[in-house]
Amino acid sequence: MTAPLPLSGFRILSAEQYGAGPYGTMFLAQLGADVIKLEQPGVGDTARAVGPHFLREAESLYFQSFNLNKRSLTLDLNSVEGKEILRTLVGSSHAMVNNLRGDLPARIGLTYDDLKDANPAIVCAHLSAYGRDNERARWPGYDYLMQAEAGFMALTGDPDSDPTRFGLSMVDFMTGTMMAIGVLAALVDAQRSGIGRDVDVDLLSTAVHQTSYPALWYMNEKDVTGRTPRSAHPSVTPSQAFRTQDGWLFVMAQLPKFWTVLTELIGRPDLAQDARFIKPADRLRNREALTDVLDGVFSTQTSGHWMDLLGGKMPVAPVLSLDQALDNPYLVTTGMVDQVDHPDRAGLRVLANPIRLDGERLPNRAGPLLGSDTDAVLAEAGYAPDAIAAFKMKGVI
Repeated sequence: MTAPLPLSGFRILSAEQYGAGPYGTMFLAQLGADVIKLEQPGVGDTARAVGPHFLREAESLYFQSFNLNKRSLTLDLNSVEGKEILRTLVGSSHAMVNNLRGDLPARIGLTYDDLKDANPAIVCAHLSAYGRDNERARWPGYDYLMQAEAGFMALTGDPDSDPTRFGLSMVDFMTGTMMAIGVLAALVDAQRSGIGRDVDVDLLSTAVHQTSYPALWYMNEKDVTGRTPRSAHPSVTPSQAFRTQDGWLFVMAQLPKFWTVLTELIGRPDLAQDARFIKPADRLRNREALTDVLDGVFSTQTSGHWMDLLGGKMPVAPVLSLDQALDNPYLVTTGMVDQVDHPDRAGLRVLANPIRLDGERLPNRAGPLLGSDTDAVLAEAGYAPDAIAAFKMKGVI
């Protein structure tokens, strides 16, 4: 990429660990910001130790998933000297991010009130499980808990299955993304006004917000959306998974025109005239009967056959396993698979950022080793080599 990245020149400090916070700041780093992870000396981000796959001891592939393009500074934020170093760094930074438990930012000194005298324009972003200003501020919390409490597990899976979570930590990922949006908005304002602020986002609020239209259906009409067979859309059919000769196909006739296209392409135009299926309401009322009919059609051929026939003409996709999804040649075509060089593995394969600038994917580099940038960051902040050495002797860095 020849043009400067849009966040080049912005420095973001982040007391972060595990998934949600690092996921959000990785977007900022990939967009060009200098994101500096603040990690406990000798310990680091707990994600470094998450298995089962490691590049070296306490350097996991899991960690790489959330920390591309960042630098690592080890700093004891509970020590007096560590707090002074932080304030020095804040003076030349644009944002201070954390994803600590809700009561900890104020205790450690990471709020805007704590840091504004070091830099009035600093943006202080806080990502927590339940927020900082309520009776749950001290509660620890993780993605799966939010899926449980926000109703996701009652919406996911077949009607007769046990409570089922998403296969991925989507609440973490969305909360990190929302935090990044909040940081960017506050940075825009700080650039204009010279005044920063606190930005808060929490996992449970994010999860509840994602209940979206079923939430409005219930809040206004007392309509409780439940599970549907075959992961079907709650109010449109056919919009679900169907059995094929060798697997499953997800077909979405979301618009009436796609129902017509479907019946014609599969050689069953008679279905469009069947009294049970003529109108959307008819098809919804007779979903089970329509599923049986279409299963009978789709099971006569492979998923590949139906993709060749329907792909690009109506919304349709094969239901792939994770390995099949990541080996899909289409990802190579779109550039979604990238490679970076790590000290322990050249050509480490990673996912590209979904954002493109001027038609190009954002550049990536491997996540940092623990404390690998400590000396450089402190030198940039004006600390002499002997001062840095003294901090190391004391365990401050």
